[in-house]
Amino acid sequence: MAPPHSKDHPGHGDAQPGPHALPRAGGLSARGRRVAIAAARFNPSIVGALIEGALAAWRTHGGQEQDLTLVRVPGAFELPVTAQALAKDGRYEAVIALGCVIRGDTPHFDFVAGECARGLSAVALETGVPVVFGVLTVNTSEQALERAAVGGMNKGGEALETALEMAELFGRLRQRA
Repeated sequence: MAPPHSKDHPGHGDAQPGPHALPRAGGLSARGRRVAIAAARFNPSIVGALIEGALAAWRTHGGQEQDLTLVRVPGAFELPVTAQALAKDGRYEAVIALGCVIRGDTPHFDFVAGECARGLSAVALETGVPVVFGVLTVNTSEQALERAAVGGMNKGGEALETALEMAELFGRLRQRA
């Protein structure tokens, strides 16, 4: 059996289709979607690769350049307030936060990574706009590079695909209301 975090695993809240279930749509599409990306400038080579992965996924799924907004911020700590401004703007169906926090010898990692995650979650709950956590929280630079590798398991591309899936789901939920 595949582990729970695998794309092949049927878990992650997928309900067995029933009379009221909303199964995941067949394919992801960025056509007609409006998505915003807030990306940290800290750890520029790693975050740059995450952005590349997100842009590649956007194009792969048929997104138009004018429908994707990219905003840069100093670091991961500034991502929640930026995501909040983007979510409250009303133009975006989803917001993606991209960044990288690498554990060091001080408790800085715990404060920045924890507050970033908490803040992004609060924004999603407060605004009702899906906010995707694409912030790498790793122990080493090597782990970050592995997760940001373009053509590999790029977490920026995965975050973009999550945003598309959530935008599609929320659109279907609104139609049912």
